Amino acid sequence: MSRSWVSPGIAYLSRGLLSVVVPAASAVIIVVRLASLKGVRVPPWLMSAVVLGAAPLGFAAYVLADEMSQQRRAKRLGARLIPRVKGKWPGNLDKVVAMVIKSENEYLGQPIDDEIKTILATDFDSYVKGAKFREAADSVLGTGVFNSDGETWKLHRTMTRPFFTHDRIGHFEIFDRHADHAIGLAKERFRAGLAIDFQDLISRFTLDSASEFLFGHCINTLSAGLPYPHNATESTNAIQGDNAAAAFAHAFSQAQQTINRRVSIGQTWPLIEILADSTAQHMKVVNAFLDPILKDALEKRRATIEFDKSELADDQTLVDHLVNLTSDFKIIKDETLNILLAGRDTTASTLTSAMYLLAMHPEFLARLREEIISKVGLTRRPTYDDIKEMKYLKAVLNETLRLFPAVPFDVRENLHDTTWVSPEQGKKPLFIPQGTTLSYSVFLMHRRTDLWGPDALEFDPDRWLDERVKKYLIPNPFIFLPFNAGPRICLGQQFAYNEMSFMIIRLLQNFSAITLSPEPAMNPPAWWAEKGGRVAIEKFRPRTHLTLYAMGGMWVKMEAVDDVEVIN
Repeated sequence: MSRSWVSPGIAYLSRGLLSVVVPAASAVIIVVRLASLKGVRVPPWLMSAVVLGAAPLGFAAYVLADEMSQQRRAKRLGARLIPRVKGKWPGNLDKVVAMVIKSENEYLGQPIDDEIKTILATDFDSYVKGAKFREAADSVLGTGVFNSDGETWKLHRTMTRPFFTHDRIGHFEIFDRHADHAIGLAKERFRAGLAIDFQDLISRFTLDSASEFLFGHCINTLSAGLPYPHNATESTNAIQGDNAAAAFAHAFSQAQQTINRRVSIGQTWPLIEILADSTAQHMKVVNAFLDPILKDALEKRRATIEFDKSELADDQTLVDHLVNLTSDFKIIKDETLNILLAGRDTTASTLTSAMYLLAMHPEFLARLREEIISKVGLTRRPTYDDIKEMKYLKAVLNETLRLFPAVPFDVRENLHDTTWVSPEQGKKPLFIPQGTTLSYSVFLMHRRTDLWGPDALEFDPDRWLDERVKKYLIPNPFIFLPFNAGPRICLGQQFAYNEMSFMIIRLLQNFSAITLSPEPAMNPPAWWAEKGGRVAIEKFRPRTHLTLYAMGGMWVKMEAVDDVEVIN
């Protein structure tokens, strides 16, 4: 984890100080030495000019030398340099500030490249998360599977893989218990004629389910009062603030927001954290909640007799499994927190988007509900085999993941100089110097009409069941990457599909209709309606930290199934 005794900003400035002091000192020594050889006295004003000018001149010389080096290396590879963005402030700081401000109101999305298959699979070893991302995320994710490369990444993945077996992810008792709790809370609110923030409710469901599945210890966020709409007479905000489970969930989300801000700003992000690490207070809450659980698991492990560590008992949690493999508290904690992030946020994001799209398209909701009732009825708990047979349910989930992938953006860093095909026909390839941070967007790739057809921006689950699968997806499977691809493909992919499928089935067994009930903070800016494509029709504001979420929540009302329908 990051050093608590010094802020990121102070550490960054301390490192930068060397780049100022060394050139200045070197310049002074050279000037004084040359002057003494000539017997000339150096006036104070000249010495001051040398000291003040050495650092900027040295930096300018470094930039020029690096530019010339890149030009030579690009020429050797038969490529050209990527066109530079030119701002008015040093380091294009004006462009960075404008980008951060603009992102508050703009629709989600930035330009992407066509090299995703190369990055994720065919040249996997040449592209890593990289030191820049690791530094930005270290205070939250440590050296876990999402924030590591090389042998450390292989270690974490090898440790975790055996836990996500078919038998283990097909056990639905945990899902069922927490689904009943969540649905009960929703019904209570709907009976009072009030809307719920579905994003909040489902995030609690996934966090409680994931924590029990991974730790054997439910965090119980569903026990905290649900938020009320802005115009309700009651308010549970004070109750939520005092609830340890809700505080944990909120702190975890805020820590992720900080990581996203750091990555967006780039290498100079420590300058906005001069006084303190912005994740420190949030991680203090997370650690206070999580550390006792992990320490208890380690103590229990030390108290038990040795057994075959290669075997994974049916009742073992992920933490039990990890403490059988290592006693290193940091490794266990980092990996647990990384997997918890995946288990909670990605699933909650997709279920939130699914409810939004079904509310926008009641005809698809009716068809999905018809499949669910025909397979499992209105009361029976679905099984793994039931879910496998529900083709339309899988199509709805895939179409949701296509339009609103849970991880819309990601980054990599290339280990070697390389080239990419130029997007401008007839021009030389683009030179990508070693150590470049490369951002790519699954979110935008999933919406490209050249990859998905002219109706790419429309929500249509049938595209997963008709001839469009053969036309677009089968020839080029890398156009659909909600769970990543290549060696880093998500280990919990099937677990996520099972949990999402189970919850949708339980919801539509209990509710027959869904309508949006937007809160002011949820509504997009009015000028979005003047834009083209999905921006014009969107009824919420998609945003991203590490995962996609609805800014202001996803407020909905649902119509409960009456007793007559259940009996029939």
